[in-house]
Amino acid sequence: MYNTEDLYVSVQISEECRNGNDSMSSAIYGVVIADVLASSVRKDLRALLGKKLAAASEKHLREKLIRLPYSVTAGDEFQTLTAELESLPSLLLDLRAGLQPLSLRVGIGIGEVSDRIQPPVNHLTGEAFQFARLALENVKSKALYKFEVLTAFGSRNEAFNQTINLLYGLHDTLVSQITAKQWEAIRRFLDHPALEQTAKRLQVDVSTVSRNLKRGYYWQLAETVKVARAFIERTFG
Repeated sequence: MYNTEDLYVSVQISEECRNGNDSMSSAIYGVVIADVLASSVRKDLRALLGKKLAAASEKHLREKLIRLPYSVTAGDEFQTLTAELESLPSLLLDLRAGLQPLSLRVGIGIGEVSDRIQPPVNHLTGEAFQFARLALENVKSKALYKFEVLTAFGSRNEAFNQTINLLYGLHDTLVSQITAKQWEAIRRFLDHPALEQTAKRLQVDVSTVSRNLKRGYYWQLAETVKVARAFIERTFG
């Protein structure tokens, strides 16, 4: 268990049919479902979560990472639809950085969405939701490995599941060690990927930014995004 609140995020992924018809059951989409653990520890959690999600919705809609804004459903749970499969790794990293100090545990499911894509997202159903829920349970129950993970994938493709889960399992070992200052440097650098600009915004020198990115495993996280994106494109493209 972690000392900070753990935000369990389940992401169901899907790829649209070639004709782009959102109402067809054969289309697949990405759905993010999040639940906050230990919410009683932080009395301002609901206000903080609402503020973080509002900012994330604006940013991710503008960057075309999601199709619908994040929506709080029940209790501390929220959901959204991702825009494109290959953009998922970038979305996950940006969520982890942007929602700090809330820690993310992520489950990804790949499958169909039964309903026409329109808000509210929590009214949608389908295979993707089932895969995502199962992936989320695997994260919670530590069913995948003998070490703790923050991310789990689920789809009909078992070979894909095994490979991507191992990739993100090793990735998560690094994620769990990142400090608050390192996350802040990562978040700023993701917004403006230049050391000088990041240093100016954080009001520190360039060497401090470079050190925090290195010690925060940013370059390993960035390579994970790159490799996972390519792997998803090859598998589902």
